[in-house]
Parts: sequence; structure tokens; C-alpha cells
Amino acid sequence: MRSQEELQAWLRLTLEPGVGPVTARQLLAVFGLPEQVFAASVGQLMKYLPQKLALQLAAEPEPDIQGLIQKTFEWLARPGHYILTLADPLYPKALFDTHDPPVLLYVDGRPEVLAMPTIAMVGARNATMGGCDNARAFAKYLAGQGWCVVSGLAHGIDAAAHEGALQAPAGSGSTIAVMGTGINRLYPAANKNLALRIREQGALVSELPLDTPAVVHQFPRRNRIVAGLSKGVLVVEAAKQSGSLITARLAGEMGREVFAIPGSIHSPLSRGCHALIRQGAKLVETAMDIQEELAGIPANKLTADTGIERVVGKGRGKGTGTITDQTDGFVPDPEQCRLLERMGFEPLSLDELVSDLRIGVSEVSSQLLALELAAYIVRLNDGRYQRVR
Repeated sequence: MRSQEELQAWLRLTLEPGVGPVTARQLLAVFGLPEQVFAASVGQLMKYLPQKLALQLAAEPEPDIQGLIQKTFEWLARPGHYILTLADPLYPKALFDTHDPPVLLYVDGRPEVLAMPTIAMVGARNATMGGCDNARAFAKYLAGQGWCVVSGLAHGIDAAAHEGALQAPAGSGSTIAVMGTGINRLYPAANKNLALRIREQGALVSELPLDTPAVVHQFPRRNRIVAGLSKGVLVVEAAKQSGSLITARLAGEMGREVFAIPGSIHSPLSRGCHALIRQGAKLVETAMDIQEELAGIPANKLTADTGIERVVGKGRGKGTGTITDQTDGFVPDPEQCRLLERMGFEPLSLDELVSDLRIGVSEVSSQLLALELAAYIVRLNDGRYQRVR
């Protein structure tokens, strides 16, 4: 049974300024569990971290961090609230197959649905009536076949997919809403009633600390969880520059199936789906097409390691060796190289990069996410990005 001290160390690891997800997992790879990270001496930490950050982690947590940890324990004490860490047996196995699993997940609802076979459904926020009808119908059918439908709780296709899954016969499927805010900060507020229904029949999930507001740079990271939880991703409607295409790309990179519903050649909201189909996504006309395609796919497999060892590796707890890049083999493409050259090694905001490079927000966000996942850049607490290699 996990102790309060153990959970406090996990929470602190995700709350300390300057310690992002990549650094946190790298520290776990060297020292083992979070308690061992904070028990390490400044000298041990300085082998892997800058002096300022090493001193910070070796000291007692600041009052604001202690306050947020206490608030989190109060949230956790309420019915239906859970926190799953990388070492928790209920942590969703599908995310272990990704190279960027969240260090912990806040769950509001039924954590057991995270172990169900899952399909993601995403699409435009300003979706057409027909697109929303398709999303509901596909989700209702798939949930009725025992699938858990995962999406992002946004307006449009996301909301319609959740609604459709909730309309399936009781006891069949379910739905998961992955949030780009703190679990206690509902966004958008108009979906409050939908969120309450989801938590009763499924789960609300977030990797972000309590009270984290909606900030644009957090949603691509949410999308990687949507993709990582799923065996496949269905894009219902999407413009050519759409966050849904980021989710689809991430799913393809993770080895998941990508599906797209075609539409009118005159509709801007069909162009993203048509682009995906040209790139190899499977064209689907009915929900049965997806069911038949995924019927033979086995459940996501874990390696022989389990729990924390799946993430931190065999050398955990020894306190020796060096932190190594876990994304060897990634080579930035020309556009990503151009972005890195522009960044230098000074922190820059998304707006500054968009203005300087003169390309769309979605494209810059996509490049930044790829470079962050490959540990070429880090996202700072103030939302800016900094090149580190």
C-alpha cells in the first residue's frame, strides 16, 4: 500500500520548478523512486543537474509547493478521486508503450476504465452538424461493442464522441476525457454537465497539477495521452491546420491505427481527413469498418519489467552512471532544424516563434512538441521553450 510520504514525493517531483517530465523520468532512471531522488545529496544530484536545481531538490520544498501538495491530498480524500503514478499497478498499460508517459495521472471517476480497450475520436471544435452526428453514431456503436472512447472534452467532435459513448447500453463501453487543465479546472465550462456524466460512467484524466488553467501549449501534450491510451485514432472532421492532425500523427508514430472519415471536396473541414487518407490513414464509412480492422489487434503488451522498472530501467537506485537521451535515432527534419536555429539557447514564447518564422500556430506547436518529446527542447513553467541540445 502506498504511503502518504511516497505520494508526497511523487507529487513534489511533478511540482518543482525546473523539473519537467523528461528530467523527472531521467532522475527516476538514476535514483529509483522519488523519495530516493529527494534523499540524494547535492553532490550526487549535481552529477546530473545544474547546481541551482540540485540545491533546490536537496532542500525542503517551498511553502507554495507544500500548500499545493496539501490541497491535492484534500482533493484525493473525496470520493472518486485517484492519483496513479508510474509505479501504480492501475497505471494504464497502454501508456507504458509510449516514450513519454506522464509521471502521474489525476483521475476523477472510475480508474478501471483506463484498462479497457480504447479508441480515440477527435476532430474540429467548430464541427458541422453532420460531423457531430457521425461522431455520436460511431462512438455509440463502438462503446456498445465494448470499447472505451477517449477524447479531449473540447467543443464539437470531442463532446459529440463522449455523448455517443454515454448513449451506449449500460455495462458495455465507456468514455475517458483527457483534460488540458488541472483536474479541478473544467474547460470549456460549457461542458460541465457532460463532464459530470463522464465521471459517473467513465473518467476524467489529467497529468497537470490542480488549478492549472487552460493554456494553449498544454493541449498538444494532452493529445499525446489521448493517442497513447488508444489502439487507434479516428479523425471525424478536421481542417488542414488542426490539432487533431497532431493527435493522428502522434498515434501513427506510436504504432496505433489511424482512421479518417472522408467528406465533401468543397468542405474545409474535410481537408485534414483527406490529407490523412493520402498519407496512409484508413478510410472508414461505418463504425463496423473500425471494429473489423481492430478486432485482430492484441492488447497492448508490456515488457517483462513491471511498474516503475518499465520506465526507469534496470540500473535504478544505484546513483551511478549518466542520464542518457531516451530518444536516440530521432533526427530533426529541415523545418525543425530551422526552428532550432532560430531558438538558439534562450527561452522563447510560442508567439515569438510564430511571428519570427511566419508559419501557423499549429505547425509551430507540432514542431515544438516533436522536439520536446525528443528532448531537444524543454518547456519552462512560464510556457516558454528553451533549446537544451
